[in-house]
Amino acid sequence: MVLKIEALRSGHHVRSQFSCGKASLDHYIQRQASQDLKRRVATVLVLIDEPDLNILAYYTLSSYTVNITSLDDNFAKRLPHYPSVPATLLGRLAVDAQQKRKGFGEIMLIDTLKKSLEVSTQVASLAVIVEALDEEAVSFYLNYGFQKFKDNNLNLYLPMASIQQLS
Repeated sequence: MVLKIEALRSGHHVRSQFSCGKASLDHYIQRQASQDLKRRVATVLVLIDEPDLNILAYYTLSSYTVNITSLDDNFAKRLPHYPSVPATLLGRLAVDAQQKRKGFGEIMLIDTLKKSLEVSTQVASLAVIVEALDEEAVSFYLNYGFQKFKDNNLNLYLPMASIQQLS
């Protein structure tokens, strides 16, 4: 079997069995993800173990804008004085409960960061933004260098320059 990250395909990947223990994340992949794809409001990528089509983990990416006053002052002072700047939103990242502690969360996060950096050369993006669901998620992202927004402790960002240094 081979781990593979690919775009979600409705009717192809098995979503009904996915359960990470967070109702909103389970509901999203089972019921809403296909609609977001059709409406082009999010890209959904899934981790499978080929040839099995059950989703082991998933994440979503979309375009986003950030109010510059929400960012750390040291970071913001180096930016143009626009009211908002472009970013990439990592809207959701979830790992099936049966797959926890296998490193799949890290695999998906690293894939997210690589894809975001690559695309930022074609569509400007200052940082990857995360709107964490809870403090457990905040801790996960802080371990990878994300910084908290000044005005919301559940929102975090990782500048593209930092991502580029990781590559």
